[in-house]
Amino acid sequence: MPNRRLSLAHERWPIAGNFTISRGSKTHADVVVVTLEEDGAVGRGESVPYGRYGETVEATLAALEAARDAIEAGLGRDDVANHVPPLSGRNALDCALWDLAAKQSGKRVWQLAHRPEWQPIVTAYTLSLASPEAMAEAAAMSDRPLLKLKLGREGDEERLKRVREAVPNSRIIVDANEGWSPENLPRMLAICAEQRVEMVEQPLPADKDGALAEIARPVAVCADESAHDRHGLAGLSGKYDAVNIKLDKTGGLTEALAMERAARDQGFKIMVGCMVATSLAMAPALLVAQVAGIADLDGPLLLARDREPGLRYDGSTVFPPTPELWG
Repeated sequence: MPNRRLSLAHERWPIAGNFTISRGSKTHADVVVVTLEEDGAVGRGESVPYGRYGETVEATLAALEAARDAIEAGLGRDDVANHVPPLSGRNALDCALWDLAAKQSGKRVWQLAHRPEWQPIVTAYTLSLASPEAMAEAAAMSDRPLLKLKLGREGDEERLKRVREAVPNSRIIVDANEGWSPENLPRMLAICAEQRVEMVEQPLPADKDGALAEIARPVAVCADESAHDRHGLAGLSGKYDAVNIKLDKTGGLTEALAMERAARDQGFKIMVGCMVATSLAMAPALLVAQVAGIADLDGPLLLARDREPGLRYDGSTVFPPTPELWG
């Protein structure tokens, strides 16, 4: 029997300023950290319980605690979903198991996953929802090649126009966080096309996204809140052009890798996204992001401080993690 010990922690990381989307604002990131120690090797994983999916830090920690005996008895990645209901809890545990396996084998996670060696990638940089003037100023000051605009409230047309004027050469993607309606959707997509937006994430509430199948889409539309794991992909066909794979939605790296393969097989473009969290949460997603058309792994850049050691960011280029961080 493995000599494995489980440790659980709730950590709170301050955000630089505040982070606002169509559903509200927050000033800190609450994360759950799973640490596994086994025969001198240590593996870690981090996740963000998300209220949009009915998750809380307390419930996630309780679910992991309830599975302690199975985890410490040697629970493997294939059985995580059978023991931990919350998806964010599965994610932290699954990523800790990947990290532990890498430490024990002396190999990197990309080798264990039979993937090519990971390389630096360019990440989007997110602009929090604010006034048109404030977002345009933030865009100009950011000096980033790829910007993600949080939209979803009255005034979005003006926000888009002001930002595009401020950064005529930057690539832009938009995330409405379910904030648009079937009635204003055609108009907003047309405006996005005029402003050379490359992709729009989740413009409609997940329970109203059937309208996407009934209109022309001049800009690629990406499923976020409507897309969780590979088993729901078939229901997105005809409505979405791309899927945003987030490990907190899939329940970990194991399912994220499977979802990426299935999504590509079904003709979807791939985006890899994140919650606002530290480098420990971003590192596993970097493996999936190697084949993504768009990566949005800027969580640590939005924090007032990151954990040490963290990922190295050079402008918008993010480099693979060192073994000391993860994987």
